[in-house]
Amino acid sequence: MPGLLRGVARTAVVAGTATAVSNRVSRRQQGRWAQQEAQQQYQEQQAPPPPPPPAAPADDMTSKIDQLKQLGDLKAQGVLTEAEFEAQKARILG
Repeated sequence: MPGLLRGVARTAVVAGTATAVSNRVSRRQQGRWAQQEAQQQYQEQQAPPPPPPPAAPADDMTSKIDQLKQLGDLKAQGVLTEAEFEAQKARILG
């Protein structure tokens, strides 16, 4: 009977130690994760604001239309050949 009691006591000590170590590891991990999460939130708050949006597309399209009209006038006057006109048009629209 003393051998059985000794075996049970040893098992209880081992199980208790394992539980204590497991709980300590869990608490450390939770602390580290909380610290990483707080640090990540701080970095997100400190991030620079996003760049302003590009210029309005309507203004850009208006300038392209004006340029195409000027090219058409130059072609009509004979200053530009058909190939030059097409090349410049592709550059503007591209």
